[in-house]
Amino acid sequence: MSTGSPELLYDPEPDVAAPETASEIAARSPLQLFARRLRKDKLALVALAFVVLICLVGIFAPVITSIAGTPGPNAQNPDLTTDFGQPLGPGGASTDVEGNPIAAGPFGVDSLGRDVFSRVVYGARVSLEVAFISTALIILIGVTLGMIAGYYRGWVDTLLTRIMDIALAFPVLILAIGIGVACSGADGCAGGLLQPGLSVVVFVIVLATWPYMARIVRGQVLSLREKEFVEASKSLGASDFRILFREILPNLVAPIIVYGTVLIPQNILFEASLSFLGIGTPAGTPSWGAMLSEAAGIFREAWWFMTFPGLALLLTVLAFNLVGDGLQDALNPRTAK
Repeated sequence: MSTGSPELLYDPEPDVAAPETASEIAARSPLQLFARRLRKDKLALVALAFVVLICLVGIFAPVITSIAGTPGPNAQNPDLTTDFGQPLGPGGASTDVEGNPIAAGPFGVDSLGRDVFSRVVYGARVSLEVAFISTALIILIGVTLGMIAGYYRGWVDTLLTRIMDIALAFPVLILAIGIGVACSGADGCAGGLLQPGLSVVVFVIVLATWPYMARIVRGQVLSLREKEFVEASKSLGASDFRILFREILPNLVAPIIVYGTVLIPQNILFEASLSFLGIGTPAGTPSWGAMLSEAAGIFREAWWFMTFPGLALLLTVLAFNLVGDGLQDALNPRTAK
């Protein structure tokens, strides 16, 4: 029997990447750590790809409809109906008044003979435009007032907090209907500042939502103002403006990004709800909410009229929510599941 060392039948050190040490992780920048965590979330990346796709669809809507060979979103063709006068479904065929064959687009047509595919594509532009503009205004107003309230405290905090409470106390739907009716005239309202159209929708969304952002920022600032780096800046004679925008604001970027990605799908749904009720959105505007409202009465006869804008709305909101969850986990690993 051999007394030497037994022959190794396997490699005790397989070719597997060693886990990163604490020093290697610490050497990474916050942006690198964020990107690394986000890349691990495959579902968030798929959702992000869909968000980019839907944004490109909205931006290049005229090009897409031109390539697809579909008419404009408001072009009406009453010949695109069945023998019973019902709108044609996806790929349906008919003849015009001269007997020439004509066909509906890939999503069919609505009750007025308008191409549903074109209206869904242009609807992405309307929904995203309202969502992004309103979200930007909410962040601007909410962050500014929230920082002021949390930093100065005292009577300033009390006054701004009471304003937030009053704004949150208004019934949003009644407020939206009231503003929509008041601004429905040719001259608009508020001295002509609010004209009938999407500006009314944006105004209602911002008015109803900014206090939520302000409350989040206020709570963060109340904690940050007690940190050592803020006290050090004060001892060095830094102005309040410098402390707020050079010391405190950079530490608010993560919660602002996370809540901003939550606001976008909320505002898309808000716009769709207001359009469904006929508030703010001009007649004929290819909005997903307005399309759902128009389709409600003929859903049994023309299922495609409600299905395609409904799916577009559902998938877009879901994608933004998944991206928001992924960003939150990447920015704050402690919240990851």
